[in-house]
Amino acid sequence: MGAYKSDLLHVLSERGFIHQLSEPEALDAAAKAGTITGYIGFDCTAASLHVGSLLPIMMLHWMQQTGHRPIALMGGGTTRVGDPSGKDESRRILTEAAINQNLAGIRAIFSKFLKFEGAGGNAIMANNADWLNKLNYIDFLRDVGRHFSVNRMLSFDSVKLRLERQQELSFLEFNYMVLQAYDFVELHKRYKCIIQMGGSDQWGNIVNGIDLGRRMLNAQLFALTSPLITTSSGAKMGKTAAGAVWLSAEMVSPYDYWQYWRNTEDGDVARFLKLFTVLPIDEIGRLARLKGEEINEAKKVLATEATALVHGRAAAEQAAETARRTFEEGIIADTLPSVEISRADLDKGLGVLTAFAEKARLVTSNGEARRQIKAGGLKVNDVVVADDNMMLTLRELTADGVIKLSLGRKRHVLLKPV
Repeated sequence: MGAYKSDLLHVLSERGFIHQLSEPEALDAAAKAGTITGYIGFDCTAASLHVGSLLPIMMLHWMQQTGHRPIALMGGGTTRVGDPSGKDESRRILTEAAINQNLAGIRAIFSKFLKFEGAGGNAIMANNADWLNKLNYIDFLRDVGRHFSVNRMLSFDSVKLRLERQQELSFLEFNYMVLQAYDFVELHKRYKCIIQMGGSDQWGNIVNGIDLGRRMLNAQLFALTSPLITTSSGAKMGKTAAGAVWLSAEMVSPYDYWQYWRNTEDGDVARFLKLFTVLPIDEIGRLARLKGEEINEAKKVLATEATALVHGRAAAEQAAETARRTFEEGIIADTLPSVEISRADLDKGLGVLTAFAEKARLVTSNGEARRQIKAGGLKVNDVVVADDNMMLTLRELTADGVIKLSLGRKRHVLLKPV
């Protein structure tokens, strides 16, 4: 389809969020004519969301910014089942208490991107446990299950790929797409929600919901999927040597979050500025034209703007300043991420592998620390670690009373004895 007439589809298209869209003309007309309601589902499998969830969060953000009503649907019910999409194995089953605890952490992150009802906005946070947990199985089979063809369900990529690899797909997970389709119907009944958005791997599941809405309610519903984001080198978004890049400051410091974006590959800078910041398109165009060494300036802008959205402007600017002082002036900035360790550990000697993996969490394991040492990737007080049996003692304390651990040139943690 050519140029969109509605602000919503125009902005999403211009910024690179649209991969597939059902009935674009009808959706565009509805979004132009008045306020529409749309949703994206998020399961509650961890205490925070990570960078991989940013794309759908930003889609909801732009939905609200262009005058519409976004619903962040928490999967309090579906988290108890597990989504087979793109997974090789069944999801760990969480307790009700763990799911509710995770929900609270996720809710705090959303409030940075959306204005909810009660906080001056119209965004809704719904929880599918409100309707799924009360379902009567026999009624559900009769009223909803009869609309599903198993032949068709077996043809969806999420199921087909799992079966082709001869990996077990439990009946529990096979039900996931039925429950997701039912969520769409339920949100239409409760909030007049007409569009479900998600990653491109969700297309089959969303179309299922459109089909169910037509059969049960005679409703016209829509699907919009975004491209699955990989980096220019083909790596998955949001993974580093130290694990997932979480959006919670308790799990990943604002400084490390800033550094994650600062390390963006050259070929991804313009695309990531469009997707993960709210900078105007013409400003992004100017930054995208920077070449050679100057592209580092665009990366710093990306890092600061992306960090400001999650952690606030002050934390983002402090992270940028800490990075500048650390790299340009070569000093140990006291605002680098720090970890307190007991002085007694240093008295008797702290193994360098333990320091990097368990204390600073710059790497995920001792084995990963050994591999980094072999490659020359770990430093203590800016000196390359050559021996994986090295012990850190009080002698390693700098004049500032800290030990600086570094992974590569960009990631640092200060060990502070107490």
